[in-house]
Amino acid sequence: MLGNLDDRFFNKDPELLAMALLGKILRRRINHPRAGDVWLAARIIETEAYYITEKGSHSSLGFTEKRKALFMKPGTIYMYYARGGDSLNFSARGKGNAVLVKSGFPYVDEKSPISSVEIMRELNPGGRTARPDEKLCNGQTLLCRSLNLKVPEWDQQQLQRSEFTLENLGHVPAAILQCQRIGISPGRDHQLLLRFIDEEYAPSCTSNPLTKKSWKRGKDYLVHHAVT
Repeated sequence: MLGNLDDRFFNKDPELLAMALLGKILRRRINHPRAGDVWLAARIIETEAYYITEKGSHSSLGFTEKRKALFMKPGTIYMYYARGGDSLNFSARGKGNAVLVKSGFPYVDEKSPISSVEIMRELNPGGRTARPDEKLCNGQTLLCRSLNLKVPEWDQQQLQRSEFTLENLGHVPAAILQCQRIGISPGRDHQLLLRFIDEEYAPSCTSNPLTKKSWKRGKDYLVHHAVT
């Protein structure tokens, strides 16, 4: 289904949802002091699946009010602070299951013109030099900063057509890379291949498995080709 996606889209096993999210467009409306109402947009290029049954997930630690979104209906937004920055997740099928949106890439169209990318750079400055497109959303906290997504505003909420949407505009990754997640401590199921990357955008994700010389295809990472 093309266009805005509703909570029915999220009613999938976390691995399937993590792959289905690749290529979809996150779009966030803000009121900019100079430009007025602006839609910021990013294509999802990297995701991570999390199950309540494995030690890497927040929900494996049990239900708390802070983790409530993980136990709500599929498509509920779960946001938390990762190293001081905001992080975006969606609940999936099965209590406690979710998918982390790990990285994105700025998206430009009529609704979100190139000027919106410049506003994303204002929100997420890179120090002395502005962040290039490939570095603007390559990490969960940078993505949220570029789209102005904040924990207090969006945790435990649903997508809203007037403020924050997920859109299917027809892009299907030609190939998806599957490998280990980032930042999972040894002993917390760090070895599970639950990170998914749109191969076309692998150079812009948090860590490109194709450039790891010690990694072997079929063992350290898998490649899934689109069915045509």
